Amino acid sequence: MNAEHGDIGFLTLPLVLLAAAVVSVPIARFARLSAIVAYLVAGIVIGPFGFGIFNTPERILTVAELGVVMLLFLIGLELELSRLLSMRRDIFGLGVAQLVLTAGAIAGLGWATGLFGWRGAIVAGLSLALSATSIALRILEERGHLQLPYGQRAFAILLFQDMAVVPLLALVPLMASAGEAKQQVTLAETASSVALVCAAIAAVVIAGRYLLNPFFRLLAWTGAREVMTAAALLVVLGAALLMQTVGMSMALGAFLAGVLLAESTYRHELEADIEPFRGLLLALFFMGVGMTIDMKIVWANLWLVVAAAVITTLLKAGIVWALFRVTCARRGEALQAGSVLTGAGEFAFVLLPLGVSLGILNSTQGSLLSAIAAVTLLIGPPFASLTEVVLRRLARANEREADDFGDAQGSVLLVGFGRFGQIVSQYLLAQEIDVMAIDLDSDMIRVAGRFGFKVYYGDGTRLDVLRAAGLDKARLIAICIDDQESCNKIVELTKVEFPGTKIFVRSFDRGHTLQLLARDVDYEVRETFESAMHFGQKTLEAMGIDADRVAIVEDFIRNRDRDRIAIQQAEGIYAGIDLLRKRPTMTPFSAPARGAKALNVEAGEIIAPDPPEGENVDA
Repeated sequence: MNAEHGDIGFLTLPLVLLAAAVVSVPIARFARLSAIVAYLVAGIVIGPFGFGIFNTPERILTVAELGVVMLLFLIGLELELSRLLSMRRDIFGLGVAQLVLTAGAIAGLGWATGLFGWRGAIVAGLSLALSATSIALRILEERGHLQLPYGQRAFAILLFQDMAVVPLLALVPLMASAGEAKQQVTLAETASSVALVCAAIAAVVIAGRYLLNPFFRLLAWTGAREVMTAAALLVVLGAALLMQTVGMSMALGAFLAGVLLAESTYRHELEADIEPFRGLLLALFFMGVGMTIDMKIVWANLWLVVAAAVITTLLKAGIVWALFRVTCARRGEALQAGSVLTGAGEFAFVLLPLGVSLGILNSTQGSLLSAIAAVTLLIGPPFASLTEVVLRRLARANEREADDFGDAQGSVLLVGFGRFGQIVSQYLLAQEIDVMAIDLDSDMIRVAGRFGFKVYYGDGTRLDVLRAAGLDKARLIAICIDDQESCNKIVELTKVEFPGTKIFVRSFDRGHTLQLLARDVDYEVRETFESAMHFGQKTLEAMGIDADRVAIVEDFIRNRDRDRIAIQQAEGIYAGIDLLRKRPTMTPFSAPARGAKALNVEAGEIIAPDPPEGENVDA
């Protein structure tokens, strides 16, 4: 009976922790907050300063620190040499400048106010200078700005911060030892320690370079998925344990193993195997950190926590803005970059407990700094959204008025003079058809002017601009912009205000095509359809397919696409999927109308029918 109660008690710990994660994360996502905030709050609630379900967070943190180890292994896996080389200027230029300047500014404020000693101020500055990778990337992806220049530079800063974690984890213990009177160490002991560390690093490098790929190849040959998962865990934990044995951080071993496997063919398999363990253990780690936050201290200094979080947010945004202001072509992009890098990073909650455990920070300072970091995560996304709204309003306020079109007019009004519109205009101008072109991009208009094209500045979604551009006199409007919403608005305006005008539209994708067909436009074409069709034709020809067969395939795909569009108009975007499984078939030749006629004796023998069986040919 006692054993049964013991089993129930053993299950209570994981059950409560899993329940806290399952409940808190969906609530945080609904509120558009980071999952880290959810785990920290869950830890506070169930910890010793909340409901007191767990009074010893150290029990959790000891195991959960493996989540940090696995996170650094995955970071190492992402560091492909080719990627680092292509972004080296932004990574080691902007990245270093952002971390050093931000950490220095925060540390200076902390030391000047007397809240921290110089060592504690540096730990606080380094911790809060880091940015939340998950939040920043999510904001950039939602905006669709990750591939823009400022998005790539922001990503480079995040990448450098991830790379800098291992040196920072090694630096903090050195700062602690510098402030303590330690027993004198002989030169021989120092040399022995250095030799052990170098030997351990060499062992990890040699194993990663020469042994791991053949090892994983052998395991893949067995076809046992669970063995690959076990091997992935073995590599991570083995490298971490080796480094810990020689007195270094476990994170360093895992990071080195990840870097050495970054170019491996098994990289994605390893990432998929480690990811579930990493996610679960990190959740436990952040809940453990939340349990260590003394809420009595936080509530007593709430004004200080909120004020420090706001100042930190503005300071980080301002430094990034200043750095990006030099490299960004548009002023708004520098502010956008600053707004997405304000939240404290995941590793802030690794460095701060480490500083407390080493005596650099006391427990009160650790609780306050952890609370400040958590608040920056709370206000980071709203701050980014507010910045975006302000920039949009400023852009509209500073938007120049439409050009004076004067006597300019044309049979065709072309809206959008980008890559697509430029090619369309060449067809029209080649036949000396009058074209009136308008665009919203001042840079594009200036470049077009250098090539002799007269393009007017104007917003095609405004009725007054369409009238001034002479759409009431034009026979056709060619809408060549890539913004679906604006495109649809121009179509609706033209339908209502200029009913006799033909509407030709550049469609973004199949869904947009269905929207345009529902609006009864005269012609639409998907922006990549024709180029992809031509590309496919050339690919088949390069594979040695006969030109006639290629033409049959092209006709088949065009007809199939037309049939799918018709079905989707009636039944929705997911209709007609079964048509994709059909393949083109060769049409059989029809029977000849007349028989073959020999022109000489030899030809007659060749085309002569075979005699019936048993008949003597010589007869």
